[in-house]
Amino acid sequence: MHASTIKRSLESAGLRCTAQRYAVMALLMDHKGHPTAAEIFEAVNRVDPLSSRATTYNNLRDLVKAGLVREVAVEGRAGRFDLKGMRHHHFICDRCGNVEDMEWYDVPRPASRSLGKRVVRECQLILRGLCTKCAPRRASR
Repeated sequence: MHASTIKRSLESAGLRCTAQRYAVMALLMDHKGHPTAAEIFEAVNRVDPLSSRATTYNNLRDLVKAGLVREVAVEGRAGRFDLKGMRHHHFICDRCGNVEDMEWYDVPRPASRSLGKRVVRECQLILRGLCTKCAPRRASR
């Protein structure tokens, strides 16, 4: 199922299923968190030492552009990547930078899906604050 799901996803997005692109998708499917591009490269490179950093980064860019992967921007830190699938929002800890999935809440959209001359393609809700690991440390200060 894993292989056929990845192959179908890539093909339906108009992307070739190369070994490196497959490896990036497989890693994101199995990853429980939100890895950085460097972490994805290191994991892919352990499986395929011939895979280059540039190829991994280019594949991530193509997967984001195709709408299969989402980049979660973490202020002042490396962006993190998330396989698009179930709709969800993100919580980002201000102290440690941890990114957590949050339950989906419907965000009101403009009736026309446009804002002036802008056309809204996507809306992401990012909650920021202190995670459960960092919040108690603040109270003890």
